[in-house]
Amino acid sequence: MGGAGGVQLRGGRGKPGSGRGGAGVSLCCGAGMAGASTHGPSASRASMISMATSFPKFSMFNGLQAMVGLAARLILGKAGGQHKGKKRLAGTDQGSIETRYSWLVATTAVIMLSLAAGGPITVVVGLVQIAEDFGSGRSLPSLANSLAYFGTAIGGMVCGVMVARFGQRLVAMIGGFAVALGLMLASFGESWSLLVGFGLGVGLFGNGALFPPMLAYVSLWFDRRRGTALALVASGQYVAGFLWPPIFERAIAAFGWQRTMFGYGLLVAAIAVPLAALVLRPPPAQPTTGNFAEKMQPGARVLGMKGNLAFFLLAFCSFLCCIPMAMPAAHLVAFCGDLGISASRGALMLSVLTFAAFMARQFWGWLSDKIGGLWTVVFGSLAQILGMLGFLATQDEAGLFFIAAAYGLGFSGIIPAYVLTLRALFPAAEAHWRVPTLLFLSLSGMAAGAWLAGYIYDWLGFYAAAWWAGIGFNLVQFALILFLLLRWRRGMAEG
Repeated sequence: MGGAGGVQLRGGRGKPGSGRGGAGVSLCCGAGMAGASTHGPSASRASMISMATSFPKFSMFNGLQAMVGLAARLILGKAGGQHKGKKRLAGTDQGSIETRYSWLVATTAVIMLSLAAGGPITVVVGLVQIAEDFGSGRSLPSLANSLAYFGTAIGGMVCGVMVARFGQRLVAMIGGFAVALGLMLASFGESWSLLVGFGLGVGLFGNGALFPPMLAYVSLWFDRRRGTALALVASGQYVAGFLWPPIFERAIAAFGWQRTMFGYGLLVAAIAVPLAALVLRPPPAQPTTGNFAEKMQPGARVLGMKGNLAFFLLAFCSFLCCIPMAMPAAHLVAFCGDLGISASRGALMLSVLTFAAFMARQFWGWLSDKIGGLWTVVFGSLAQILGMLGFLATQDEAGLFFIAAAYGLGFSGIIPAYVLTLRALFPAAEAHWRVPTLLFLSLSGMAAGAWLAGYIYDWLGFYAAAWWAGIGFNLVQFALILFLLLRWRRGMAEG
């Protein structure tokens, strides 16, 4: 691969019994090892790029042992905290930036995102009732859901710039207020208020100020377990997915979708805004010595091509894979209703899907710290394709519960892996715009997928065609990711 000094892209491997992946593994997630420092800055760069794309061998026993050890340290309050920021990074002369407060920030982010992400779920659970009240088919509430995603995507880029100027605390407080006001406006019961409330309130100024900037913000608090932390924070959406659907289903049945939206808006304002004010503070200074991404020169090549071209291809891949990702989640309750399955069982099925995604995302985060972001995207994309095929293979309730869980297990690690790859390949100073821009395309794909499935249903009267369309987009994305890996391997061979 092209780069300064014609560096050879070779990442070292750890000892078989160490439970570590070696220098190439540790530098991707920022968890440096002593061995990396013996090879100099050139090898540090090689290790960084290699980690983003290579797939080291590791023992399943050592992997399980590492997971149990991390869980124990988290429970005992020792993860990051007992080190007091003194553990040194491989190839650097600076201490780790991870502390107990890093995990407090990550936990706060999960809570806030689980509240904000509950906004669009009110439309998912109440889709049939909303469509009946407006008499406009399922495309109108599907459009409201899509506008929330699209607004989040646009808002993420705008608010990312605002964070760089005003800080995450103020922007997150604005986001909490906006989600609340958007839900209240949508509850007025007019088509325009539904679309404006979700597009501008829940989406643009609400989740747009929370989800994309929050991922970039939390990544600045971690260097050794960045993949795990990103997976945890991104799981806020899945916490919302398994927590809120049964509650919303009962609330809508008892009070109607309008009162449910209004009441939930009050809840978001009461919890999210004070949390942002109390916990969020400027992140610590980033370590730079020996860190390839921090020492990149303008015009440096990434993955064997120009840096911005590599960035665009990664972001475009995230757009393509998010189109099918949104389809089952946005239409599962309605899909169950078409098959004669009650709304309560459909909401429970959605909770199963998102709970499985939440649990699996922690595994994907741990795995991405071991094998790197790009390989995690490859495996997650393949699992998502298989999950989409599963929705075509069965239509009975028991089978759909199984497929929903399997689908959640498969796709949940993809988006954090994209973010991890960006943070490994580009400087931290660029995170405030690169991460939201990538998530802009990701969320635009989610918006397109949620709307497209509803449009295809209104056109043909069934969801199978929508599932097939999603699989097609996923296959194109899978081919592009493999192309990027091929480019990397060719560059390594030539280097």
